[in-house]
Amino acid sequence: MTDTHGSRLPVRPTDTAPGRVERKAHLEATIEQQRIDILVEASRWREASRPIDDGWRALMRFKVPLYTVGGMLLLKGSRHPNSVLRVARRLAAGVLLFKRVRRLLH
Repeated sequence: MTDTHGSRLPVRPTDTAPGRVERKAHLEATIEQQRIDILVEASRWREASRPIDDGWRALMRFKVPLYTVGGMLLLKGSRHPNSVLRVARRLAAGVLLFKRVRRLLH
């Protein structure tokens, strides 16, 4: 085989080697199995994360009221910072008390 300048072009060997065909079939089977594994794992992941997703959707239903209440608390806190500190201290004490009681009972 020659080109327009008269030099010889390299000739590709035929792709009929039995080892190459077997390797290609093996690689295609491996890829197909990996695709199946990914689909199965994605399904398991969605199933495992469903409660979290449901909780997030429930929380997002109350997004506007939560923002409203948060804004009102922020406004009250900015006007009366001592009451916010008092509530925060009581809340922290309550959490610590709850942890100690739970640790004693278990």
